[in-house]
Amino acid sequence: MKTILLLSIILVSFFPNSLSAQDQPTDTAKSEQLYVITKLDGTEYIGKIISDDGREVLIETEALGKIFIPKSDIKSMVKVKDKKDIAYGEYQGGESPFTTRYCFTTNALPIKKGANYALVNLYGPEIHFALSDNFSLGFMSTWIASPMILAAKYSIPTKNEKLNFSFGTLVGTSGYLNQFKGFGGLHFANVTLGDREQNITFSAGYAYSKTGGQIYNLTEGVYYDTSMNGPSYTYYNGPLVDKPMTKGPIFSIAGIAKVGAKASFVFDSMIGVFSDTYTQATLTTIRPIDYNNSIPGIWKTEVTNRKRTTVALFIMPAMRFQKTDRKAFQVALAGVTVFSDNGDRTSFPFPMCSWFYKF
Repeated sequence: MKTILLLSIILVSFFPNSLSAQDQPTDTAKSEQLYVITKLDGTEYIGKIISDDGREVLIETEALGKIFIPKSDIKSMVKVKDKKDIAYGEYQGGESPFTTRYCFTTNALPIKKGANYALVNLYGPEIHFALSDNFSLGFMSTWIASPMILAAKYSIPTKNEKLNFSFGTLVGTSGYLNQFKGFGGLHFANVTLGDREQNITFSAGYAYSKTGGQIYNLTEGVYYDTSMNGPSYTYYNGPLVDKPMTKGPIFSIAGIAKVGAKASFVFDSMIGVFSDTYTQATLTTIRPIDYNNSIPGIWKTEVTNRKRTTVALFIMPAMRFQKTDRKAFQVALAGVTVFSDNGDRTSFPFPMCSWFYKF
């Protein structure tokens, strides 16, 4: 018994640090912190960091257990702020570039340099590059590569993470359709309230378009035709001129709300009030042709220039399904209604399917 007591005293005397270290409490909060570790090849791991000696990191994942990863192979290590951002073993939080888009419109949420993405729609592809923090440049077109549109947007974050502003522009050409004669643009600004999972955006802009087509240059006035062969339409003898520009303001309300681990409800809308000018020719028969007595007919044509206002309304509810941080699918049951100032109204569906890809 004395021998055992003596050995215990010797051990405590020579190894006090070793024995006392076993009694030190562990940093439970740190050991429970989850990280998303992304390797240079794009592989992602979600787990707890067990150790980091500067050369390699030991992490513990739920699916694969403990894994050693060389620091030279790691691109980034990001803390998981909320465990609800992990669904089906994939991290869906962070600043994904998909969170800056609805259907057609964008929001003011900032992006990080390198947050590039492609968007494939039924009508054509898009590709957007984050050239720097908060600034992106993109290209949009159809499957026949015409028209072609260049897109640019700059976000302005504030001290309040749930309040962001941005402004941007879309400029395009008709491409090889109509020999590049058509062009147009949309310049806009917006404000977004909320975070990446739940937000609403109010936007306003000004759009203009010129198709590059041509019409007869009709001069206002009253024209009379006398003929045995019907009206001669002499007022159409003027030269062809370019069709006038269509232009007007556009307003939008859009938003997104997460409704499940991998699903979000998306709402997008736009209303545009466009105006242009056109020439109207009204033909009136003063006297019909009397073939029996060889008396020619007389017609009066009144040519007037008019201004036309058209209101176009887009309503686009959609569902977005995103199982991973790099891919998402969205389906929208959209509809379009066009109102003319003469009382005419036209409505038609515009369903859309879109595929998001981060690269």
